[in-house]
Amino acid sequence: MLPKDPVMLLSFVNLKLRDFYGSLEELCEDLGADRQQILDSLGSLGYHYDEENNRFV
Repeated sequence: MLPKDPVMLLSFVNLKLRDFYGSLEELCEDLGADRQQILDSLGSLGYHYDEENNRFV
């Protein structure tokens, strides 16, 4: 289960992307997460997914 708090979600997702997954799509598929929900939640904090660096910035 993904954290509901956007700040905790940011930390969780970036850690997983750095250590375990080559892309946001892989993370979502493996964890059964909704990609758009992650993008919307982290977007509310002003973050966007940087595909080249595989992290939210």
